[in-house]
Amino acid sequence: MFCFQCQETAGNTGCTRKGVCGKTDQVSNLQDLLVDSLRTLAVFALEFSDDALAEEDVDVHIIKGLFVTVTNVNFDASRIREYIRDTRKKRDVLRKTLIESHGPEYVDRLDMRLPDPYPSDSDAEQMDLQSEGSTVLRDEDEDIRSLKELLLYGLKGIAAYADHASVLGNKNNEIFMFTKKALAATTDKNAGADMLLDLVMECGSTAVSTMVLLDQANTGAYGHPEPTRVELGVRNNPGILISGHDLKDLEELLEQTSGKGVDVYTHGEMLPAQSYPAFKKYDHFAGNYGGSWYLQGKEFASFNGPILMTTNCLVPPKDTYRDRLFTTGLVGFENVQHIPDREAGKPKDFSRIVEMAAGCDAPEQLEEGQIPAGFAHNAVISMADTVIEAVKNGSIRQFVVMAGCDGRMPSRKYFEDVAGGLPGDTVILTAGCAKYRYNKLQLGDIDGIPRVLDAGQCNDSYSLVKIALALKDAFGLDDINQLPIAYDIAWYEQKAVTVLLALLSLGVKGIRLGPTLPAFVSPGVLNVLVEKFDIKPTTTPGADINEMLDLAEDKR
Repeated sequence: MFCFQCQETAGNTGCTRKGVCGKTDQVSNLQDLLVDSLRTLAVFALEFSDDALAEEDVDVHIIKGLFVTVTNVNFDASRIREYIRDTRKKRDVLRKTLIESHGPEYVDRLDMRLPDPYPSDSDAEQMDLQSEGSTVLRDEDEDIRSLKELLLYGLKGIAAYADHASVLGNKNNEIFMFTKKALAATTDKNAGADMLLDLVMECGSTAVSTMVLLDQANTGAYGHPEPTRVELGVRNNPGILISGHDLKDLEELLEQTSGKGVDVYTHGEMLPAQSYPAFKKYDHFAGNYGGSWYLQGKEFASFNGPILMTTNCLVPPKDTYRDRLFTTGLVGFENVQHIPDREAGKPKDFSRIVEMAAGCDAPEQLEEGQIPAGFAHNAVISMADTVIEAVKNGSIRQFVVMAGCDGRMPSRKYFEDVAGGLPGDTVILTAGCAKYRYNKLQLGDIDGIPRVLDAGQCNDSYSLVKIALALKDAFGLDDINQLPIAYDIAWYEQKAVTVLLALLSLGVKGIRLGPTLPAFVSPGVLNVLVEKFDIKPTTTPGADINEMLDLAEDKR
């Protein structure tokens, strides 16, 4: 195996024996083979861009297949093989149709560029052998390889957000089309750096469109998030803990637990659901339990009740709670109970989880108090006058965007230290699980404005951009970079890469990225990003704080 798609990759070079995330070399290789199968399917699907034959079924399949390969989503080799078989079957249908319409010679020319020529009926042993030939290192030119991987990881994040939106019935053909075009481009042996860099930038603008789509899906279904004080304590009833990003799963779980004497708690990236008006009507929607994804081993054990993982951020489960762990959707782990997908017109059936919960003890209390949430774009823009006045009168000197991911590396304490070290006239704008490094610090407020404004999940980074653009217009500025806003971004996996590309596509410059720069970005590509966007690594909390504050003075 060779995998360097996450921030914690071994030695900041690449995992070669077992993933730091916990995936085996078998799972890693099968995920690479699945990506190759999806690339192949995309090449054929592009031949039908104006034909309904290759449209929504194939498009949604590509999106889901890419999401399966995001870090900490699916560790189940048998299910990944099924995705590969299904992908190849869809490819074969399109291939046969092309042969009938254009002749075998036409298809032979397509076949020459395809990374997955294998038959769809391969058994498990054959597929495992085939997967050993799928590697990210096949491109010898490291800059070309780096750009292709940067593009691919951006696509994986887009796929995750597009899948969440699709579950709620919101789809966008332009997003589907770009995904196919960009995937197909990664099979092109003649693709040059300029073409790939253009696609990377287009990936960023497509990421913005995808986050807008998901924002519309979530707010259309559940209302705009409202400023909310989220409870951290526990009640006396048995509970179900739900983690991940899928709000539809939460809605159906709340419906099926209503009146059953069982409370529902959020964990990790599901915390922002506490701020949506539609969920506040459920009296048994109790509060948030625990913190970031990497703390599952301890927090899931003490919860006592069943846990439902709805999307990524699963870590290999411990025996202390494995029998209480359930996955659903694209998430998977070998020998962990799985809730099947919805049948047409019906909700998922969570009865097994509800029945288990009824016989469990109440959760053990981890902490107490409240944390603020729900400061997405609608809420912040509604108090724009207050924010603008605070900037004008000097009460707010600087905004710092500290969005992104959390992780287990000790170096991530940097983000806690930056948040705690920022002076009292600064406001932190956050989204994603990076907030768990500082959202429980007692940082106070400025004229009633909390010093940590939590917009929500990582996809809600779009809210932070929308807030910045609204402030730019309100102050009559020409450029978003003229605002007193600094960017100090934590990254972990591919959705954070997507958010980064989205920010770059909007012209944001001077982003600090940490705790390490991506291993898959070559020195040549990094030089381009530095020259074009002034991307820089995080250094020390004190030095970075001083530089951000100096920048704020320059912009006043």
